[in-house]
Amino acid sequence: MTTRTETTAVNTAGVIQGIVLVTIPAASTILTNPDHYGLSSSQYGTMFAPQVIAAIATSLAGAGLARRHGTRPLYLTGLLCSLISMLLLLASAAVQHQPTAYPLLLAATAFLGAGFGLTVPTLNTLTAAFHPANVDKAVLILNALLGLGTALAPVFVALFVGLGYWWGLPVLSTLLLTALLLVSLRLPLQAQTTAEPTTGHHGLPARYWVYAAFALLYGICETLNGNWAQLDMTRSLAAGTTLAALALTAFWAMVTAGRLLFAAITRWLPARTTYHLLPFALAGVFAIITALPAGAGVQGVLAFGAAGLCCSALLPLTISFGQHELTAYSTAVAGGVIAFYQLGYGIAAFGAGPLLDAGTPISRLYTIGAVIALAMGLLSFAVAHRRQAAT
Repeated sequence: MTTRTETTAVNTAGVIQGIVLVTIPAASTILTNPDHYGLSSSQYGTMFAPQVIAAIATSLAGAGLARRHGTRPLYLTGLLCSLISMLLLLASAAVQHQPTAYPLLLAATAFLGAGFGLTVPTLNTLTAAFHPANVDKAVLILNALLGLGTALAPVFVALFVGLGYWWGLPVLSTLLLTALLLVSLRLPLQAQTTAEPTTGHHGLPARYWVYAAFALLYGICETLNGNWAQLDMTRSLAAGTTLAALALTAFWAMVTAGRLLFAAITRWLPARTTYHLLPFALAGVFAIITALPAGAGVQGVLAFGAAGLCCSALLPLTISFGQHELTAYSTAVAGGVIAFYQLGYGIAAFGAGPLLDAGTPISRLYTIGAVIALAMGLLSFAVAHRRQAAT
């Protein structure tokens, strides 16, 4: 029987994992600043390649590992990987002007990806198992808490940068992860789920790949905001670093608020309807971001906040829809959706760098994003067409 302590631990882990996940992207202005790391756009983008590879590998392996070892070891190992990531980031800060800094950053993102790939699917699986009567709402709330963490990270970065200690955020993340690990070691944290088929990924049903394709497109759209919003604000809109950090905070804050909002209003706006509407709204917001002129920093903050609202419910609903429809593959669905989301993350994170270094205006990325969001909107009808409106 699930205890309140277990539920609290899972929800708290969502917040902390959100903070950890955005700790490195939130420091993008530090990483690309010549007075600190001095990374080029290509170096900054490529830095996330190990994260994507590790996240995809661990997410896809998660179903088999959970079948053999249970959810608890995966969860604890994920937290440990995230902790190692933060320690490596701190080590890089100590040598940020030296050639060894970049390899340390690559190692940090690799462990961050492994931690994300193990922890986040496990948290979604545990949440679904703890709330079998209301999976959609529970998963939305969990991901809202994860979004809360991602919204807090740039706030903390701006605070610590103002104090002259940008590395205060990885220190804070390290302390939070250590405390969470100590608490979690005392809890069972096992999901009572139905045994899944032992076929390889070639044996997964065709519907699985529809969910995977949607997650990939979503990952591209989210990352255009999460990883490049601050640089768009400073380069295209001529905003200061504080206003740029506020734009990223607005994006993640609205991701969080949107998940809570759509979880609360499912009686009036069914989850399936939300799922169909949001991608098309996101395409419109991307078009607005592309058209903003230099000096429109405040409008940029509002636009990135609107993008967060449009992104908010899409990933958690993809997971809960998939787990509801493909019950026999619920763990594989959670891991697979996260894996393909990370693949989309990678395409946007390190694929954009060479484009920018070749002279492409950063605002052009959001034109591409608008097209991808439209494709995602069309695909949403294939994902959710079999599902009754959630209540």
